[in-house]
Amino acid sequence: MTIKNYLILLGLLLAMPVQIKAEAWKAVWISTDHCQSEPNTWLNYRKTVELPNAPQTAPARIAADSKYWLWINGELAIFEGGLKRGPNPADTYYDEIDLAPWLQKGNNTIAILVWYFGKQGFSHNSSGKAGLLFECRAGGVEIISDRSWKCTINNAYNTAASPYPNYRLPESNILYDARQDMGEWYLPAYDDTRMPPASELASAGSAPWNRLVKRPIPQWNNEGIKPYVDQYRSGDTLVCQLPYNAQVTPWFRIKAPAGKKIIMGTDNYFYYNGSVENIRAEYIAKEGEQTYESYGWMNGHKMYYILPAGVELLEAGYRETGYGSTFAGSFHSSDDFLNRLWAKSARTLYVNMRDTYMDCPERERAQWTGDAVIQSAEAFYALSPESHSLTKKWLHELAGWQKTDGTIFAPVPAGNWTIELPGQVLSSVGVYGLWNYYMHTGDKNTLALLYPAIKKYISVWQINDEGTVNFRETGWVWGDWGDNRDILLILNSFYYLAAQNMYLMASELGYEEDKETYNMILNRFKEGFNKQFWTGTAYRDPAYKGKTDDRVQALAVLAELADKSKYKSLLRIFQTEKHASPYMEKYVFEAMMKMGYGTEALNRHKERMSDMVYYPGFTTLFEHWEIGRQGFGSGSVNHGWTGGGLIIASGYIAGITPLAPGYRTAAVLPRPGSVEEVTAVVPTIQGEIKNSFRSNKKTI
Repeated sequence: MTIKNYLILLGLLLAMPVQIKAEAWKAVWISTDHCQSEPNTWLNYRKTVELPNAPQTAPARIAADSKYWLWINGELAIFEGGLKRGPNPADTYYDEIDLAPWLQKGNNTIAILVWYFGKQGFSHNSSGKAGLLFECRAGGVEIISDRSWKCTINNAYNTAASPYPNYRLPESNILYDARQDMGEWYLPAYDDTRMPPASELASAGSAPWNRLVKRPIPQWNNEGIKPYVDQYRSGDTLVCQLPYNAQVTPWFRIKAPAGKKIIMGTDNYFYYNGSVENIRAEYIAKEGEQTYESYGWMNGHKMYYILPAGVELLEAGYRETGYGSTFAGSFHSSDDFLNRLWAKSARTLYVNMRDTYMDCPERERAQWTGDAVIQSAEAFYALSPESHSLTKKWLHELAGWQKTDGTIFAPVPAGNWTIELPGQVLSSVGVYGLWNYYMHTGDKNTLALLYPAIKKYISVWQINDEGTVNFRETGWVWGDWGDNRDILLILNSFYYLAAQNMYLMASELGYEEDKETYNMILNRFKEGFNKQFWTGTAYRDPAYKGKTDDRVQALAVLAELADKSKYKSLLRIFQTEKHASPYMEKYVFEAMMKMGYGTEALNRHKERMSDMVYYPGFTTLFEHWEIGRQGFGSGSVNHGWTGGGLIIASGYIAGITPLAPGYRTAAVLPRPGSVEEVTAVVPTIQGEIKNSFRSNKKTI
């Protein structure tokens, strides 16, 4: 089968199911004639329908640009529905929700608040037009969005004055002016006779929202409104302690005169913001007693309410929401560092999951694909299998956003980024990305669907006469943060891991001709790589003039480019050269474990990570080594790529790994090194795998 046939097949497989569903839609996109689709526009929608009976099931399909909150008969059914756009540069996600638990015989009131971002960002591709699409047709129920709905702009919502969130964020700072409040407009008793009818914009499947793709991940966990762990006043500010770094929306009940302004933000806004603006919220009081929740989530360890004179705070709380999975894995050992590292890594992972994997939840909220490689591997060990859906979504989006020339870029979804980071992309389409997903899930369908896109991307790289690949001029040849980056070898090593994945996929999918092609590429590459770049003591590009790059040596070990005869030389490098950022340090840790130097590996990881693992007051890990040592002026204090040690703890020290796709068979082969006791649980699609041991140093 030719690559052209592959691509045709891929297009049919991806497009046909959603096209069939889109053609069946009866609802239309609706808004209001007054809506000019300005950034940070909020819209109220209402519809009352009479049902002869309460349905047993009532699946509804709901799409919005950009987010929505759904009440049925006055009860909040969905908190922040919708996903940032999109599965590809053109299309839009929709939710499917069973409304039966909230519907009743007789009159039913549906109320929806839509938040239209109206801006591009590193995590969202704006359609350019606010709108809602709603359809519930099943079991005698037909509720569809059309001009029979009511719709109006909610004028209480405004945009707070500068400083504005930085350009990477599509969200705006929300200013709610309660003097313009519409009252309890979402309750059945509300008189909506003065609300204008909705205007019909376009049929389902039409521009600018285009094809509709079913939401592939769960709705958010929603913990409801809870009191803070602790709170105290400092001048005009109420400081509230959260139990850990979390995605939260602030809530309060106050008594105040009209016109008083309250400002809300977390410590990640006021103090640890990575030197760029992110998200805060503001509220202008109406007269009297009132309650309010700001629906734009923010994150941090503390919430601050700046309260002007005259405002009486009666109660404060928060709602924690987050990705729809649970902390199902665990790790505990006799080594305090490992226990703290695992716990902080898991918390950092979770606060960096929502619509996508994120590098950080305040500065960018962007799905940098090299970060997602590490985060997805952590999720397999730390979280319940519902987390697998986010990894699948990430991989499908990589292919969905592929350019016509075959290149793949990230972050995606994105409206203002199109530049390839070749090392990160190669890692994603290699054995640590897609193949690792397959081994943990057994999802062969995704393997088959993405094969053509990855094959096309691999073909972009040119193999030279030595069998290795040439340097490619791309938008951002990054490699890693820090100095002494032997870029050509970083790229070659990740290419080899990607070619390994192509060989494994071709074998698994039965593409024998491709299998032989990639086998020849791998054999020739390995010989050429060692001939060109092994100096007798280290791997180096002859044109590279910096210090020996520890990253390159680690990747060579993990790709099995380096044989065991080189291990002693490489160990000396790992013990003396320490240039990798927290992103690449995971690969060094793993390489040393794979070489059999467990004690030395843990010693290095402790040396590099202990400052942040033991840094007081934080439940998450930092972006850069110097954060905390030199202050908090640059980088985030909750960065997704830093927790790779969790993978090594569960997968190497506890020794639990899949041997066949989907854990049909698994290995439990601990490599404890100096760790004397370990108890670990790994959640898999086959059930939990538990391992507990005490090391006998005389025999292990």
